[in-house]
Amino acid sequence: MLDIKNIRENLEEVKTRLDRRGKGTSQALEELLRQEEERRRSLGEVEALKSTKKKISQEVGKLKQAGNDAAGKMAEVKALNADIKDLDENIRNCENKISEIILGIPNLPDDSIPDGDDESANQLVREWGVKPEFPFTPKTHLELGENLDLLDFKRAAKISGSRFVVFKGAGAQLLRALINFMIDVQTRENGYQELYPPFLVNRDSMIGTGQLPKFEEDIFKLRDDPLYLIPTAEVPLTNFHRDEVLKEESLPIRYTAYTPCFRREAGSYGKDTVGLIRQHQFDKVEMVKFVHPEESPTELESLVGNAESILKKLNLHYRVVVLCVGDLGFSAAKTYDLEVWIPSQNTYREISSCSNFTDYQARRAKIRFKKEGGKPAFVHTLNGSGLAAGRLFVAILENFQQEDGTISIPEVLQPYMHGRKMIDREQG
Repeated sequence: MLDIKNIRENLEEVKTRLDRRGKGTSQALEELLRQEEERRRSLGEVEALKSTKKKISQEVGKLKQAGNDAAGKMAEVKALNADIKDLDENIRNCENKISEIILGIPNLPDDSIPDGDDESANQLVREWGVKPEFPFTPKTHLELGENLDLLDFKRAAKISGSRFVVFKGAGAQLLRALINFMIDVQTRENGYQELYPPFLVNRDSMIGTGQLPKFEEDIFKLRDDPLYLIPTAEVPLTNFHRDEVLKEESLPIRYTAYTPCFRREAGSYGKDTVGLIRQHQFDKVEMVKFVHPEESPTELESLVGNAESILKKLNLHYRVVVLCVGDLGFSAAKTYDLEVWIPSQNTYREISSCSNFTDYQARRAKIRFKKEGGKPAFVHTLNGSGLAAGRLFVAILENFQQEDGTISIPEVLQPYMHGRKMIDREQG
């Protein structure tokens, strides 16, 4: 969340930056400051009344000790108690309104990102690799997966409904190989510590990373317990240090984790309803960093490089784009998307988003670090997909397909596939 002190002291600047996200985005700021002013006024009044009450209570004690009538003074104390109660209730109401308003305000976009209303204004940063050329019409991952008996959407629909899939045989093996390969690269080469977190989290965790309250309709919630299925491992990894003060010398802290992810995709009906691109349940390797505020821009570039390393090792053609303000996520200040080439669609599809959240999540989750000789300050948090396993599965099938419908397995994956070099129908 944003810093109320910064809003109060730099209101016009904050308004201008917020309104880059869309006209009127900053409208809540005025009400936020009004509630904050009311809270501060009530606090001042209640402290004055409590001070007066203390003095009168002392007078009551002296009167009683001297055997004099204290009824008048006691009536004053009773009246003060009623006023204090009313003010305390007003303070609580203001605090609740402040919390509701500020949790609904997005992060300030970084000055370096482009303006624009939607993804059409995103800017290309770089491309890597060469688009594969086929002497035949490339098949879709759906055709390849079903022809090779790697994917079963019909039985998944019978088990769970639409937007689910069962990976079978070599398909399940390939998915697992991709996950293990990505975890090994991030831990052995890129300096991340692996965690295996819970897939169910509480409401405070979802608030801490910004999924709640804004995106409640996109999240799966348990009926009988106050728990949510994670939409991404970003949630448990970031909240691993919630309500903690970290040592400055421990920064940067880097975590990675594989988890399944669960999303309702409530706002995406009609988009990618067939195939693996947009599922209610999918697998992902996530990277999260806790860094010194001065280092977060550099650490973001490093994070993008860590995600790119997977695509480079697999020799997959991709591009990196920086998102414009209109395509920027709610909690992010700056985001790069990695988009991998999908031959059957003749286009690029997002396979990783790498974001700098500055101190936005840290304020919500109360994650600070102790400066030497100074007061605790909020860390900056970053996260990125390293990568989305289902979409990577799609890219492997489509980019390494052969004319006879078989799949050539990239060399770096072969040790994870027990030396297997090819996926065909006979081997399954």
